[in-house]
Amino acid sequence: MSNLSFLTSAQFKRAAEIVDQIEALNAELAELLGQTEAGPVQPAIPEPQPVKTRKKYRLSAAGKAKKVAALKARWAKVNAGEPETKAETKPVKRRRKMSAEGRARIALAAKARWEKVRAGKGK
Repeated sequence: MSNLSFLTSAQFKRAAEIVDQIEALNAELAELLGQTEAGPVQPAIPEPQPVKTRKKYRLSAAGKAKKVAALKARWAKVNAGEPETKAETKPVKRRRKMSAEGRARIALAAKARWEKVRAGKGK
């Protein structure tokens, strides 16, 4: 507690009342929780469990070399059927060419549409 010599008599009485209320509430709480003593009630905090860690292991140089060789063999098997460059994998698409007759038909159709539009505006 802080220094009680600076309290006035009214403040001292009020502090004593608050302490009595706290003790009464602690006793009531202890009764509810089934404790026999009316001491300060502390919440039950579970004990921290030790963390289980994985066992570390080290690979010998020979074991590492075997692992690398196996990995290279697997990738060689995967890449065995694939071509070297990307250009070989994609077939070249050829652009289709329009015949001169087809172009002429499209041009005639476009001219006819524009003549209809212009004739409609002249009304």
